[in-house]
Order: sequence, then structure tokens, then C-alpha cells
Amino acid sequence: MLTSDKPLCACVSPQRDCLESEPGVRYTESVPAIGDNLKSVEETIRQTALSCGRDPASVKLLAVSKTFPAEIVEQAFRAGQRLFGENRVQEAAGKIPSVQGDGIRWHMVGHLQTNKVRQAVQLFDVIESIDSEEVARRMDRYCNQLNKVMPVFIQINVGEEPQKFGIEPSQIQEVVDKIDALPNLDLQGLMAIPPYAADPGASRPYFRRMVELLTQVNATRTSPLHELSMGMSADFPVAIEEGATIVRVGTSIFGART
Repeated sequence: MLTSDKPLCACVSPQRDCLESEPGVRYTESVPAIGDNLKSVEETIRQTALSCGRDPASVKLLAVSKTFPAEIVEQAFRAGQRLFGENRVQEAAGKIPSVQGDGIRWHMVGHLQTNKVRQAVQLFDVIESIDSEEVARRMDRYCNQLNKVMPVFIQINVGEEPQKFGIEPSQIQEVVDKIDALPNLDLQGLMAIPPYAADPGASRPYFRRMVELLTQVNATRTSPLHELSMGMSADFPVAIEEGATIVRVGTSIFGART
């Protein structure tokens, strides 16, 4: 059973107050506030990484823009943000073509249905949520048709929650081996969403477990995986303390969703 304890480094995780939503408004942050929020999140990343003896540049910020319109994403882009994440292919299809610019990259971070794989391959630069062999095989086939090699992550159901998508930890090596055999997929690392808890520190043992799983996978590889996508608005400092290389932050940048 996973239990929470002190971080591997002696850091104190900065906390942020929840943002309140306004009635009848899809997003709650004014345009200037988005830039300020980005600076605040980036500073938290910097301070947490330095406190743990890590290079802040080793942690990438993925702004999760689900439910927010293209014009709000454009404001984040103009404020300097380049990595964006979406949860649903249908929503992304109406947004990604409207928000383009130098250096922008789009990550799929939500559950990917098999009937949406072709469209996802056309839209996204990175898929973080491979959670079945069937999705991986279809993705490889469609990538081959487009002459495209897709960077991918395996989503791990690290809490082994029956209601969540993801590969069970015990199946990880089998799935890694099968993805490695698919020529149009480039396996980058692992992604996870730990069980929800009001206390951010409760996520720590699950993040630590992800590091263990990555180490386990790399023990048998000639080309190690380097990426761990874990941590969201409520707990990303804890994730950084435990080794995250990508943190997926939405509310702390764009405001509360209504």
C-alpha cells in the first residue's frame, strides 16, 4: 500500500488558492491575468526545481487549455507559452487550426477512443495517453499513412483505480515492448494521474511509484526513456520534487472551469 512521507528533497511545496468562476462565463481570468498566472507558475517551477537541486529547464510546463476558447489560448501563446494540452479530439479539432505559431506544440492528454485515433494523429504533435495496445497499433498504422513518427507516452493507472484509464503497472513491460516494435511510434516516457486527494502531499507516493516504474523499464533498454508527465495545478510542485519532467497545469493558468 502506498503511503505519503517527506519528499526526497527538503522542499516546501508552494500552494495556490483556488480561483473562483464567474456566472455565465466559460473562463474566469482576464487577459492580463493569464500572463501573470504563467509567470507565477513558471516561478513556482523554478523555485521548486532549484530547491531540489534540479535544473529548472528540466521541467516543461504544459498548459492544459481544455474548455477554453482559442482566443484565450492565443493570449497564453503571446505571453510566451508554447506547449498546450487538450483532452478531447473533437474540441481540439476546432481549436488547434486557429492557434498556430512558431514553436507551438500540442499534446493529447485525455483518453483517446479508437475511432478518434486517425484525427488525433493529424492534429497533435505528441500523444501522452496511450492506454491500450489497440490504440497503439491503430496510431502506428495511421502515422505510416501520413509518413509521420509520433512521440508518445504510456498512460499508467498508477493508483490502480477501476474507473480510470491507463495501463496497470504490472503490464508496463509488455506494453513497452509492443510499442517499441511499432516503427511509427517514438516512445518518450510515462504519464499518470494519481488518485484525487485534497492534500497535494497525498500524490507523492504515486509520483514516486512512477519514478520506480520508469527506472524498471530503463533497466532493460539501450535507449532509456526520459520523460515523466505528472502533476497538475493542485500538486505539480510535489511532482517536480519527485522527478516530473512535464507538469500539466490548467486552472492555475487559465482560471477555474465552469
